[in-house]
Amino acid sequence: DQFDFKPESGKKGFGMHPHSGIATLTYMIEGEMAYEDTTGKSGILPNGGVEWMSAGNGVWHDAQPVSDAPITGFQLWIALPAAQENGPAHSVYLAASQVARQGPAQVLLGRYGAAQSSIPAPQGMNYLAVKLKDGEHWRYTPPAGHSVAWLAINAGHLDAGGPISAGELAIFEESDRPIDFVAKGDTHFVLGSAVKHPHDLVTGYYSVHTSKAALNQGELEIERIGAVLREQGRL
Repeated sequence: DQFDFKPESGKKGFGMHPHSGIATLTYMIEGEMAYEDTTGKSGILPNGGVEWMSAGNGVWHDAQPVSDAPITGFQLWIALPAAQENGPAHSVYLAASQVARQGPAQVLLGRYGAAQSSIPAPQGMNYLAVKLKDGEHWRYTPPAGHSVAWLAINAGHLDAGGPISAGELAIFEESDRPIDFVAKGDTHFVLGSAVKHPHDLVTGYYSVHTSKAALNQGELEIERIGAVLREQGRL
């Protein structure tokens, strides 16, 4: 999802909310957010920063703007493997300078060329933030087995076998063939590729799991943590 709001308009961040069975990666394009999570971490996620929240069996987190400046970014939800979907929650917060880079791409998750993300994400996926100048050509070759690919444009326009514009999401046909991009104007976009998830998705309101039993376990933990937060006056 792309988020874009101005705090003075009344939008006051994401609020304390739960997840289980998934990881979220929040990529801040503009603005700063104060974060807090129930793994015990808190701080400021700066412009260009990245938040990785692996919810596992259950976690609550919050993010609030630190000023009235506009807030822009992307948040990606990732279905965790069955072996991790009810594991311990953990989080990682990176400044822009800590994000690996290869050519025009920042490596938010996975590996591209010689650059590898420091985030301990499940294997089998890449997530890149790419900036191209007007007329620049770039080719992305997915790793073997990455048959799923998509992109979302924050600014500018691309030709990727067809026109794609800012605010649009494009999903490519299943293949691990190279994808060629040509920027039409200065362009900023995120690109994901992955091995296809082998399970059907069982969903709750804030949770995604591979089975009803795993979902029930995660939702029970969410309820337990929520009760503690209410006792502490944090909900």
